[in-house]
Amino acid sequence: MPRSWVTRSPAQTQTLGRRLGAVLAPGDTVALCGDLGSGKTTLVQGLAKALGVREAVTSPTFTLVREYRGRLPIYHVDLFRLDREEELETIGYDEFVAGQGVTLIEWAQKMRARLPREYLELTFAVTGPSARTITVLPHGPRAEQLVSRWR
Repeated sequence: MPRSWVTRSPAQTQTLGRRLGAVLAPGDTVALCGDLGSGKTTLVQGLAKALGVREAVTSPTFTLVREYRGRLPIYHVDLFRLDREEELETIGYDEFVAGQGVTLIEWAQKMRARLPREYLELTFAVTGPSARTITVLPHGPRAEQLVSRWR
């Protein structure tokens, strides 16, 4: 059952990300869906802070994958520039998703068929100059558990 949050500033979006980061565990995957500028990377910045990442977190649009070290490894993947599933092999996608870190996938809607069986889907919508509606849809029991702990 989907649940939505409304944030009214980038700081609130980062706070929501920090709360999610606090409950993530090794092997968790978060699919981030939404248009350009909808807040995906902003949420990831807060999430990474909660996981102890000290360096600046930026969008991996041009590098496709950024890896961060904190309490858990974070694999921040951006599928915006990929067009075919075969391209996932060139970035080591299966290793990230099956790894012992947290995998955060921006533009996940482009490769929905390659998402793991269990994941947390966040869909971002711009609802004002700084306002965002973030709809959460859990896929599988682990994702359901994340949503209840995230509240």
